[in-house]
Amino acid sequence: MKRVIWTAFFVLGFTQFGWGQTNGNSILLITEPTTPGTSTNSYTVLGATAQQEALVRTQIQVMQPEVLPLRIIFVPHWKYVATAKTFLLHVPAGYTAAMFSHLPSRTVFIDNDRYVSDDSLGYWIAHELGHLAANSAKEEDAEKAAREYRKRLKKARIEAR
Repeated sequence: MKRVIWTAFFVLGFTQFGWGQTNGNSILLITEPTTPGTSTNSYTVLGATAQQEALVRTQIQVMQPEVLPLRIIFVPHWKYVATAKTFLLHVPAGYTAAMFSHLPSRTVFIDNDRYVSDDSLGYWIAHELGHLAANSAKEEDAEKAAREYRKRLKKARIEAR
């Protein structure tokens, strides 16, 4: 029995070294830096239609937030409710939320069934980006940052006319 245990330790212990084996002719082929630069598209949009994704990306690009989300996820209402319960989302009595942010993962969850219009999407995305910029769950902090983002959206809409 001891021989089997030691053999297992030996095999498993040296497996990690085998992952880095080379044929002795290691040459670096990539000479450019491999770290990506800052991009307005450095986040993922999941569960959205092509139109919703394009709209969200355009609105975020116009808002120019200091902190970008890593993921924006459009989910059906039942999944939104389950996710909100999982993350222990606190919503004051009598209020509902069309979207929320999970700060540690920088993920914005959007209730796809409560998506009303393009303007409301931009209004509330600004609020969620405010949470990320302030790195705070407090609504007052998010609104303070969101005001500037909403001004930028309004200015872009006026210029587009």
